[in-house]
Order: sequence, then C-alpha cells, then structure tokens
Amino acid sequence: MSAAHQLVVLIDPVARRIDGESVRIAKDVLCAGAQAKICWPQGPEEFARALARRGGRRTVVVGDDQALLRTVTLLHRERELDRGALALVPVGAADSLELARSLGVPMGAVAAARAALDGTGHRLDLLADDSDQVVLGALRIPAVSPPPAPPAPPSVWGAARSLVRTLVRAPAPVTAAVAHRLRVEADGVLLSDLDRPVAGVSIGSADGLAQVVVHGRAGERARAAARAVTISGPVGGFRYRADQVVAGPVRTRTWTALAGAWELVLPG
Repeated sequence: MSAAHQLVVLIDPVARRIDGESVRIAKDVLCAGAQAKICWPQGPEEFARALARRGGRRTVVVGDDQALLRTVTLLHRERELDRGALALVPVGAADSLELARSLGVPMGAVAAARAALDGTGHRLDLLADDSDQVVLGALRIPAVSPPPAPPAPPSVWGAARSLVRTLVRAPAPVTAAVAHRLRVEADGVLLSDLDRPVAGVSIGSADGLAQVVVHGRAGERARAAARAVTISGPVGGFRYRADQVVAGPVRTRTWTALAGAWELVLPG
C-alpha cells in the first residue's frame, strides 16, 4: 500500500468543538478510502507527539488555518517538511479558513477528504522568521485587519478563485495611513530607514523569493524581491500580522524565503 493511502489523521480539538458533524464525515470518508490512524490530541503537546509519530504515512490535518500553521511550523522546526506532503480538511469558523481557501483547499468535508486521498502534492514557498515561525500567506505591518473582500459574482467564480490563490502569495495591501518608523532591508539593500516614516510594509512569497513592498505615506511604493528581508523598528518595537495572526512587539525581525519548502495535497 502506498504512503498516500496510509494516513495519520490529526483532528484538532477546536474543530471537534465547532463542527463535530464535519469531523465525523471527514473521518468516515478517509477511513473508507485508506488505512487511517486517527489521532484525537487534546492540546498542543499531544498534537506535536502525534505528528512526530506519523512515520511514513501521509499527514491529514482536520482543522482550521491555525491547525495547518501549527503543523507546518512544527515540521519546519524539526527540519522535516521534506518528509512528505500534507493534506488539510478545513473545519472551523468561516473567518478561520481564509488561508485554506486561498491555497485552493476544497471547503467541504467530503471534497477535502477525497482530495486528501486522491489529490496531488504541490510544492509551495513559505517565509520563515528568525524565531522559526512560518508564514504561508502574507504579512503586513502595521498589524491591521484587511477590509472584507466583496463577494465574487457566481459567473466568474472560477477566475476569482484563481486570482485569490495568486494573491495569497503576494504582498497584501496596507490600508493604514498613519506614519510608522521602520528600517527595511532586502538582501542588505536599504529600502526605508527610521528617519523616513512610511504607511506600512507588506511581504509575501512568490517565485522562491520574498516579495516586499514599502508603502509610502503619499501613496508611493518601493518594491523588491529578495531572499531575506529584515525590518527594524523604534525602541518600543512593532507589531505585525502574519496569516491573520498578530505578533510582537519586536525590535527587529528577519524573514527568509524558502522556495518549495513544503508540499500541500490539492485536487488533481
């Protein structure tokens, strides 16, 4: 039996609490199509232990964006991202599945479980910072929430979905108009310094590089593609939003682009 059909299924406790029925459906579909070891971790430590014991099985995470991020971060820290593809069955509140949706993961329990069984692994870039935390989509400074996107017309859903998949790997727009003092370096090249306040910075990963945009207060933009981006702030530090998670304050942080660092199973 191939590794693709020997599964370890990690069911996030938040998913069980929010939508137990979808969890049950996903489990039934996965067990019907493969030899599946079902794990019910009660917290982060049990989740990490179950992941470490996966052996050669394909890992399927049943949960939301945070469960996916937790999995990729753990594997990155153990330097085991190259040991096989990951699959996700997204279960959670709608606003906790934005990353999964943008990556192209099916949004229904049945469709996502079938993709986990029969889909194809796709190599994807990511950003890793100097604290070994990963960014799968995009980050922005300051840590403001993006405005809600208008719904796409049904007749152009396919095109809209393709566009969203592209945008998740590109820098997200910065909407704040206030000034922030930040020093931004891309592979050692200075894009902005503390004496020149900016509206914000956004970073994504594409084509194996970090794509950084420094947004000026008057609407101007400085762009660069680099392997590493270092941002420093004032004495009080700065906060940033990465994959919808707010972090900081930190005085300095470096993000490094890792090309094709992880593999996600998506519909063929």
